[in-house]
Amino acid sequence: MTLKEPTTGGAGPDPGPEDSAPEVVAAGGGAAEQKQPTDRIVFGVAAALVVAFIVWGILGTESLSSVASAVLGGIMSGGGWFFILTASAFVVFAIYLAASRYGKIPLGRDDETPEFRTSSWVAMMFSAGMGIGLMFYGVAEPLAFFTSPPPGSGAAAGTPQALDAAMATTLFHWTLHPWAIYAVVGLAIAYGTFRKGRSQLISAAFAPLLGTRRTEGGLGKAIDIFAIFATLFGSAASLGLGALQIGGGLDAVGWMDDPGTGILVAIIVVLTIAFIASAVSGVAKGIQLLSNVNMVLAAILAFVVFVVGPTVLILNLLPGAVGHYLADLASMAARTGADGPETAEWLQSWTVFYWAWWISWTPFVGMFIARISRGRTIKQFITGVILIPSVVSLVWFAIFGGAAISEQQAGNDLASASTEGQLFGLLQSYPLGGILSVIAMLLVAIFFVSGADAASVVMGTISQKGSIEPGRGIVIFWGAVMGAIAAVMLLVGGSDALSGIQNITIIMALPFVIVMVLLCVSLFKDLRSDPLIRREDRASEAVEQAVDYGLKQHDGDFILNVKPLSMAEGADEAKRHGGGTLLPGEPQPKQ
Repeated sequence: MTLKEPTTGGAGPDPGPEDSAPEVVAAGGGAAEQKQPTDRIVFGVAAALVVAFIVWGILGTESLSSVASAVLGGIMSGGGWFFILTASAFVVFAIYLAASRYGKIPLGRDDETPEFRTSSWVAMMFSAGMGIGLMFYGVAEPLAFFTSPPPGSGAAAGTPQALDAAMATTLFHWTLHPWAIYAVVGLAIAYGTFRKGRSQLISAAFAPLLGTRRTEGGLGKAIDIFAIFATLFGSAASLGLGALQIGGGLDAVGWMDDPGTGILVAIIVVLTIAFIASAVSGVAKGIQLLSNVNMVLAAILAFVVFVVGPTVLILNLLPGAVGHYLADLASMAARTGADGPETAEWLQSWTVFYWAWWISWTPFVGMFIARISRGRTIKQFITGVILIPSVVSLVWFAIFGGAAISEQQAGNDLASASTEGQLFGLLQSYPLGGILSVIAMLLVAIFFVSGADAASVVMGTISQKGSIEPGRGIVIFWGAVMGAIAAVMLLVGGSDALSGIQNITIIMALPFVIVMVLLCVSLFKDLRSDPLIRREDRASEAVEQAVDYGLKQHDGDFILNVKPLSMAEGADEAKRHGGGTLLPGEPQPKQ
């Protein structure tokens, strides 16, 4: 979905006095609204490296595959813990900000109201929570954990305990952690843009930590290049999964037997051409319409499976999955490679891949949720960003995961099918399964096109110094490159294309997870100096000084009276005793 500039205009410059609120200037005054030229260094370096990677992947597929495997082995053995630790740290940080006094800070002026109605905001958040990932893993993940429980769960395959572990682990991967990761980046962008008047670049959020000069210099450009790489490879991973699933659908409906890598690459090429054609023709409204249609089709597909499938089991899973998720959260978050080689291999295929995938998506999703959240408080922002998509994921996995597990228990061995074909195996077991399968393939294809459109706009924005409407040529370039990267991922994976996607995603996300850690430090430093917080600190300090003065001078028999310091009786004496702008008034006689 292409993002448009809010009509209320950009934020003004950083506030000067410590007790003044940031201004919001008229439309056209914000840095992000103005057309910006292409940053030759950011775009040039990123484009050159990406093109070199594509050439390497095409001409030296085996070489790239071996190097990727070696690098991934080093990351998992020496740094897998870093992904595990930081993902949970982002959850703690987000919850802390929402629950602390910083939660009352608005993403805009002090008196600014939310730009969108709550209902519209919730609807757009819902759309951000859907995508190819839910289509690909909606059946596959709960079914995989039911037939082969995660290490350390203590459950036997196919038992009720395995069902509990399957749903709890799936929610662990798709609810609190990923959306807390998105919330951190989205909050940093929204706060810097709407409260401080900075550009919508990731690097601009580092101004409190590095200083404006460095963020506009080499360090800032390096951060933006990392952001482009993260978005590019995270989005390409989604496109690769989409191609795999469309191939699985073609096989399921009997249109094509066991599509190979060549067919999958052809699917990527066709859909990439479709995206480029839409970008050239300027049918942004058409893409938005397709996205809305997609949401309706997804809701219809879920409703049909809910009604035709095991409705009672699905309803039982909703509270049961939440309970088991909360009960097992600590142990799931603490699972690392130190638990043994089996656990390390499992983490690489599941948890670490997911955390890397979510981190890769943060520049795109963060910018999206930031732009629709102007006027919300930090507490409202974090609560909405985490809870709304988490509820969507809970319902989605309860419906599709519950239906697939029910079929598996009934003797329909869905688990023996390929990962990408399991959704279609489920749909084929229902009446009108062929039609439902076609709808599912259509859903994935539209998610592919609209997702490529939105991600390419974000990369174009970063390439053009924060311009919200980057040039068409830049957008087309990144869209085409994204499709090529997805094809390379499939080629590198060979017969196990999914592993190629997972491996490269983890490798490319590692630099950006370090960027995110520093981003949290910068954001916290920014919030501590917010005008609202500084006014509170100043008022608290002044009251404390005034009360201390009153206790010493008047033996506790006093009132607080606010008046100009120059007019306050005994101002010089108050200053000597630490009095501030709040001074005790005249002593009052006892009644």
